[in-house]
Amino acid sequence: MSVLEPRLAESLRALVTDPDRVTVNETVLEHHSHDLTYHTPHAPDAVVFPTDTAEVSRIVQFANEHGIPLVPFGVGTSLEGHIVPTRGGITLDLSRMNRILEIRPQDFLVRVQPGVTRTQLNQALRRYGLFFPVDPGADATLGGMAATNASGTNAVRYGAMRHQVLGLEVVLPDGRVIHTGGLSVKSSAGYYLTGLFVGSEGTLGVITELVLRIYGIPEHTAAARAVFSDIESAGRAAVALIGSGMTVGRVELVDAKTIRAVNRFKGTDYPESPTLFLEFSGGRRAVDEDIRLAEELMRSEGCLAFVDEHDPEAAAKLWEARHHAALALMAMAPGKKLMTTDVCVPVSHLPGALQAARELMESRGLDGFILGHVGDGNYHAGFALDAGDPAQIERAEEVNAAIVRHALARGGTCTGEHGVGLGKRRYLAEEHGEAVSLMRGIKALIDPRGIMNPGKVLPE
Repeated sequence: MSVLEPRLAESLRALVTDPDRVTVNETVLEHHSHDLTYHTPHAPDAVVFPTDTAEVSRIVQFANEHGIPLVPFGVGTSLEGHIVPTRGGITLDLSRMNRILEIRPQDFLVRVQPGVTRTQLNQALRRYGLFFPVDPGADATLGGMAATNASGTNAVRYGAMRHQVLGLEVVLPDGRVIHTGGLSVKSSAGYYLTGLFVGSEGTLGVITELVLRIYGIPEHTAAARAVFSDIESAGRAAVALIGSGMTVGRVELVDAKTIRAVNRFKGTDYPESPTLFLEFSGGRRAVDEDIRLAEELMRSEGCLAFVDEHDPEAAAKLWEARHHAALALMAMAPGKKLMTTDVCVPVSHLPGALQAARELMESRGLDGFILGHVGDGNYHAGFALDAGDPAQIERAEEVNAAIVRHALARGGTCTGEHGVGLGKRRYLAEEHGEAVSLMRGIKALIDPRGIMNPGKVLPE
């Protein structure tokens, strides 16, 4: 049943300068009903495409006054059901708010609207010899990346989104517009509101502008592949590399199944064994020395083959393959949906966690895969599922739960970068205990009518 009556739909159209940017077209509604995973789709009642903060403010205020659920939407690449409008209402598609407002090369920062994608930003920054480091597998929007505190392959060196966001413009549920942080790299003025909204997954407000850190492109970058006989050996090698003191920029693990999928999807011919993808950057001499030391270390941990790539094109091909791993795995299972864990553990516990994940999948008869940003202890065990098979979903959720609890028992987290959304709510109290009641209080204070992305993050 629609929560948006025809009369209200007409009033909504009056809030934007072009009424065609409010649509109830079935195809558009279906596109905004799901993410890339197994979560049950649910269509919104209307999709609105705002173009500036003033329009967002009017739309959010309207939704609040009428008690209409509202879900912010970037490009739909999230993996935990964040963008599924489970209670209908309005989906606020921010993809047309995609202007780079200001580049400040000497301050190493940029100001952007939330619909700017990471690729779009890096193309604009290249002429200044600068780049933005956070790189999830998909070409996500920066607003969506901030909302989920995304990270990616560069996290071991540069951190996640929370480390890059200096300030935000946010529309609160009552339509007020606030600014957190600013253009300075640090501030001790008041509560840290920027950190409150980064990772809030659209449950507290709508991000309409971001101030982000940017960095100089390193003088020289080289990639390497280290091949192992088993995933546990690769995990131990990753831990040893992180503890070595080398300035490694990326440490990515892919298992044999993932390599096989990537080879088919990308036309590559990498050995189909567990592999660490590595990257080093800096001065040429320093990079050469780091690669020499890394090879020695990898071989001491059981590495079967070590191949370094100084050619930029070959290195780019390697990282493109890693970024497309999820798509490659989905292509291997047409018609199925993805479920992926996202735990992060202290790095010292990584080899044991990888072994436990593999054994859990095998014991439940699941043909899964393991990959991840193991340089910071974050890995993903995943499965391709028939979304119409409740028994298969239940079995996969049991494995997911066991992997999460293995991580929590070792001081880890249920989600290192994907966020809570729908899929991880059941684990929030196990991880944070009494702090969840404080989170509920914050939500109730900022969004008393509960219109902002309802049903996400906080457990029922």
